[in-house]
Amino acid sequence: MPYFFLSKTVYRQLVNGLITLMLLLPLSVHAQQNPIKYVNPFVGTGGHGHTYPGATVPHGMVQLSPDTRLTGWDGCGGYHYDDNFIYGFSHTHLSGTGVSDYGDILLMPGSGKPSPDNKVYGSAFSHTKEKASPGYYEVHLDDDNIDAEFTVTERAGMHHYRFDGNNNNFILLDLKHRDEVIASSLKIVNDSTITGLRRSKAWAVDQYVYFAIRFSVPIKTIQVWQNDVLTNGRGNSFEGNNIKAAFLFDTKQPADLYVKVGISAVDEKGALNNLDTEIPHWDFNEVRKQAEQKWNENLASIIVKGDEEKKKIFYTALYHTAIVPNLYTDVDKRYRGRDNQIHTAEDNTNYTVFSLWDTYRATHPLYTIIDKQRTLDYINSFLTQYKQGGRLPVWELAANETECMIGYHAVPVIVDAYMKGITNFDTKLALEAMVHSANLDHFGLMAYKGKGMIESDDEQESVSRTLEYAYDDWCIATFAKEIGDMKVYKEFISRAQNYKNVLDLSTGFMRPRKNGDWLTPFEPREVNNNYTEANSWQYSFYMPQDIQGYLQMTGGRLALEKKLDALFSAEDKTTGREQSDITGLIGQYAHGNEPSHHIAYLYNYAGRSAKAVEKIHFIMNNFYSNTPDGLIGNEDCGQMSAWYVMSALGFYPVTPGATFFDIGAPAFEEVKIRIGDGYFTINAPGVSDKKKYVSSFQVNFGKDSILITEVLPNTVIQTGASINFIMTDDSAESRSIIFAAGNKIPDENFVINPVLHGGNISFKNSRKTSISCNTSGAEIYYTTDGKTPSISSKKYAAPFIIDKSTTLKAIAIKGNNSSKIVTAEYKKMVHDWEVKLNTAFEPMYAAGGADGLIDGIKGEVEWRKGNWQGYQKNDMDVIVDFKKLQVVKSVSVNFLQDTRAWIVMPSEVSLLFSNDGKNFRDFAVIKSTVLIDDLEANTHLLSFSVPSVKARFVRIIAKQYGKLPAWHESAGGDTHIFVDEIVVE
Repeated sequence: MPYFFLSKTVYRQLVNGLITLMLLLPLSVHAQQNPIKYVNPFVGTGGHGHTYPGATVPHGMVQLSPDTRLTGWDGCGGYHYDDNFIYGFSHTHLSGTGVSDYGDILLMPGSGKPSPDNKVYGSAFSHTKEKASPGYYEVHLDDDNIDAEFTVTERAGMHHYRFDGNNNNFILLDLKHRDEVIASSLKIVNDSTITGLRRSKAWAVDQYVYFAIRFSVPIKTIQVWQNDVLTNGRGNSFEGNNIKAAFLFDTKQPADLYVKVGISAVDEKGALNNLDTEIPHWDFNEVRKQAEQKWNENLASIIVKGDEEKKKIFYTALYHTAIVPNLYTDVDKRYRGRDNQIHTAEDNTNYTVFSLWDTYRATHPLYTIIDKQRTLDYINSFLTQYKQGGRLPVWELAANETECMIGYHAVPVIVDAYMKGITNFDTKLALEAMVHSANLDHFGLMAYKGKGMIESDDEQESVSRTLEYAYDDWCIATFAKEIGDMKVYKEFISRAQNYKNVLDLSTGFMRPRKNGDWLTPFEPREVNNNYTEANSWQYSFYMPQDIQGYLQMTGGRLALEKKLDALFSAEDKTTGREQSDITGLIGQYAHGNEPSHHIAYLYNYAGRSAKAVEKIHFIMNNFYSNTPDGLIGNEDCGQMSAWYVMSALGFYPVTPGATFFDIGAPAFEEVKIRIGDGYFTINAPGVSDKKKYVSSFQVNFGKDSILITEVLPNTVIQTGASINFIMTDDSAESRSIIFAAGNKIPDENFVINPVLHGGNISFKNSRKTSISCNTSGAEIYYTTDGKTPSISSKKYAAPFIIDKSTTLKAIAIKGNNSSKIVTAEYKKMVHDWEVKLNTAFEPMYAAGGADGLIDGIKGEVEWRKGNWQGYQKNDMDVIVDFKKLQVVKSVSVNFLQDTRAWIVMPSEVSLLFSNDGKNFRDFAVIKSTVLIDDLEANTHLLSFSVPSVKARFVRIIAKQYGKLPAWHESAGGDTHIFVDEIVVE
């Protein structure tokens, strides 16, 4: 259906792109703009933003920035505003990630006697003598009274150091700095040039950075340390895993020293070529001027008019969206591929650093408007990685797949671009790559394909994976239909509805499944291993591909409004696991992490746009500011900032892959977005924090005006029209149309999986089991002998009793369509023993409750799937009651250690016996011999050999290790004890 009212003739012209812009502005507008003056690179360097303030150009290979923090979560970008000590200046940095890497090729100036100790060669500094702007950074190093400034090109960095008060000046190169070095080398080419390699292992498990360094004055003396031991200085070539070197210069006071550094992932020749091609001279100011011009041109893709402080926030956000992804192609078109081989790019430029779980949501949709050529390059980079590495990227970094985060979110980036008119790529190869990546048998995909859902013991983060796979599958279906492959479309449009298999209509939440049932206990505020950096509240609104279908299932727009109100008004505290990513809470909405980013816009689908506007403006005004703490959560390679940019424009991509954007409310009086040779203009006269509601809006094409009622089609933007918002300060005057244009999957044949209400696997005597299905009119058929159910199997009519070990399988059938088969295993316990817990376990690590410790079902090393009982802060204190006196010959208890996840072996385990359950006698104590710094996740069995003790009760007490040690990235945190199973012979 059309998204707004207009004549069929005008609408047809619009869709075909035949209307030309009537109100073109000359491109000289850009020359008159200086948007970089509004950018503050220090935004996000405080709090948990994880950005860096140093010099880079749009999507450049080099990020030349100071390193002030070497470890810890808030050191992921290498810099934190709370610090006052600089270790040096390295040439690669990640922007706003939650895992650390990069920090390659660190240089540091000094005076006096060089030292390989970074605490000695580093220097104190003050923010009062520190400045940053796009493409430029400067700081005064207090310890040696050195002024330092930096600027960059795409593939090279330029340093300027001004020494004062000492003639023994040097530059120190530290190739050991930061992550684990696999191999490194240093070659003295001549008296002013050095080259080398740093090959390292961190988040990217095999990263190559070749470098070439030129000094503006000849080197007088070279000192080289290997393993922090000074060598004899002979030779021009050095290799090893810990190389540091000092280059001393015969300079007069005061003295200026310039350094140029080129990098490459290909070889030393590539680094030299990059350096000499991009900075063939020693004119620092010229390099800086060119960097600033590149930023001005990039940022001038959007020109905003309005509040000056908001412009600073806006352009800083736009700046952050243009830092990543990063160029990964040398000037001669060579690059390192996903197969670790050297290739030559042909028609496109190769890029790296794809944080796709974050950036598919708003960052890449923003690029489809303002950066079409790079969008095409990104897609071709994806397809090249598929050909070289066998799959589309998930979270690719420096030609390495990190396997970080979930889904296959290269898919929505490709599909969204295609649906927005960026189509000049190999669509046949793209579909092949999408289908291949969606059919791999890893990360729960085998269960997802076979069962239409992932259960908690199939794979960790089971609910989030099910939901995000389903959305990606809708994107594949959409693309397949567009290019005419109806076979793929039918397969994936069905998979796109799998979100319904984890939607519990009785609670209204997306909920974990286990053993065919809903996992209990269930607390929607609980952060646990069934969700990705979130909880059920935050993931229960994730069905962007089928919002109308969701409404139909859950009671319509009024029910949605009520659910959204409950989200935003809930207690703003989570339970369960500590999750540092969950910040910016409004009730249970968490703006500091990506799963919540589209939710405020869902009020449109409830016909309550005023509430959407209120939440959007609150987030913009309270969670973004022009300060180091100006981001409420990780920047995440542009996504946190892209949310602000899109929302400030007045529209947002709730469903990337759709042909429209969802309307919010603009933050500026006038916006001009560069579209080809013209502009798409957004007008909102009088908009303010008070006058924020939209009463109506219309699109103008020269003389033609069109009243929009629902969404903003991409074609309106691309044809260079103007859109006029009529603003009001009265929420009652806000548009309140019933939003019907959202995505609805046109498939009435999907049958939702039945739910087997039988609970945990183990039971003692008997249990009542029932089966339900949320598809109206479906009939359920089941078997209890493990055979495949069909329409000829027993038809479910009423609850039934299970009193022996049973494999229950069920299927729901409606007409010619059926659900996936759902299976439950029920295991009758050998003993009728009882377990008493003197200390409470953590609810999210229940392992089936108290009896889970003796049910014969052992936990796996991959503990996130469940079946482990967890204790934190409290010791574990468990009593097993045999119901009568027994001769005990041995007792064994299985524990888990995964130190990185805070799960540590108990310091000691005590065994006690009793005949009456009150008076216990000590038997033995076993002290753990597993060291806490044993970082490999593994199970450890502690066994007590008992010389035929007669007792009715056995008691096991496991003492907590205590606080995590200082070297741990979460030092001071309370350790967990994970236990399962207790075996008594």
